[in-house]
Amino acid sequence: MNRTLPIAALVACFCSVIACSKSENPTSPTPSDGPIFYTAIGASDGIGFGSSAPCIPLAPDCFEGKGYVQSLARSLRETGRDFGWRNLSLPGAVLSKAIEDLARDVGTPIESLVGNFIERQAPFVPGNTTHVTIFAGGNDANIIGRAALAGRGGSDPGAYVDAQVRQWGTDLQDLVTRIRSRAPNARIVALNMINLAGSPYLASRPTSEKSIMQRIAVGISDQVNALRNNNVLIVDLMCDSRLYAPSSYASDGFHPGDAGYAVFAEDTLPALRDGVNNQPNTGCAQRRLFP
Repeated sequence: MNRTLPIAALVACFCSVIACSKSENPTSPTPSDGPIFYTAIGASDGIGFGSSAPCIPLAPDCFEGKGYVQSLARSLRETGRDFGWRNLSLPGAVLSKAIEDLARDVGTPIESLVGNFIERQAPFVPGNTTHVTIFAGGNDANIIGRAALAGRGGSDPGAYVDAQVRQWGTDLQDLVTRIRSRAPNARIVALNMINLAGSPYLASRPTSEKSIMQRIAVGISDQVNALRNNNVLIVDLMCDSRLYAPSSYASDGFHPGDAGYAVFAEDTLPALRDGVNNQPNTGCAQRRLFP
């Protein structure tokens, strides 16, 4: 059965699919050389939104999708070990209730069925999970940016942004703790995010707005990078120059297209499959594209 859909059909299917989703009783984690069970935590990126073959949210077997999660699942299945997976990614989701509340405050409430990673995804991580990916921050950055541009920070928007990003980092650590409580022996891989100020969807915006979005995106990436102290493997998307090429994006200029998702998968696979532990580059040019 083909479980990919054209973009226009995703919205129609979303609510019915999520309503039918059920959790499984967790089981003991599998040994490191035993079966693989991969769980993906994410938002629209996790279903490959923007690609030529996005998947229905929560569809159990969308191996043919063009997103990075689907590519990683295919690669893990090709290891020859018994393989299972659960893609918990929900379009529009944010990391935490704090971001949900901020979204509501600035007039862009999150759909209640989608919610946040901590409340809507972490509780459904199967106990037999051996491999996890987390990609968070895109929707969150836009909400924080919208709040800052609406004057929530008063005369010091930079300080406001920094406080929001610190809270985001605290919530990210909470997410990791909750995942580990359900799957204690899982290898967790977190992808940091690109400097959104260099994304096509912001190309026409004034430099002042780009500078705020840069501050948010770099700050969020640094919070992801800090998870190395919690034995989380980090994928450094921020410093991959390929992800700043317009050809890496879908037509909306925000979501990756097929080429962008292919880079996500290529960058993530060594950490996820093989446990490669690379140090994020904290001095690359992509961290400061604007003043």
